[in-house]
Amino acid sequence: MNININRRERLFITGAAIFIVLFGFFNLAIAPVFEKRSHLESEVVTKRLMTSEMQTLRNEYLSLTARMEGAQKRYAQRPENFSLFAFLEQVAGTSGVKNNITYMRPSTTVDDYTGLTISQVEMQLTGITVEDLSSYLYQVESSENMIQVSRLAITKSGEQDGPVNVVMRVESAGT
Repeated sequence: MNININRRERLFITGAAIFIVLFGFFNLAIAPVFEKRSHLESEVVTKRLMTSEMQTLRNEYLSLTARMEGAQKRYAQRPENFSLFAFLEQVAGTSGVKNNITYMRPSTTVDDYTGLTISQVEMQLTGITVEDLSSYLYQVESSENMIQVSRLAITKSGEQDGPVNVVMRVESAGT
């Protein structure tokens, strides 16, 4: 087959062939390299973020573990026969509010998640001054026995600066 084409057509065909070869080479060899590099760079960024988040979670875990160990040591230092009810009664006697106690109702529950036994005492104090109440609450919460007031309701029992009535729930966890 003898095809007669002039020089301009031959140049056009040669240029088109070179373009097709270069276009194919670019799409088959060069473009995938750049796409893979871009993909790897985004993966590196993602992995760095994951590493940073893992480091943050690790630090939080270590902090919680240290706090838990500290709490366990403090629980171990409590007397073996520790009773929240008896402790609250003793503090009420030393702080001078024992006569203001209307009732004390002890109860215990077991936390389903941790398995700890939580001792609770709901108590009502009537006709107590705010100063005596704050002194009593300070002695309760600042003790080494890991006790906290989980609920506190204060109502006035008369004149503006007079005594108040208090209903509170005090909790302490045990093993």
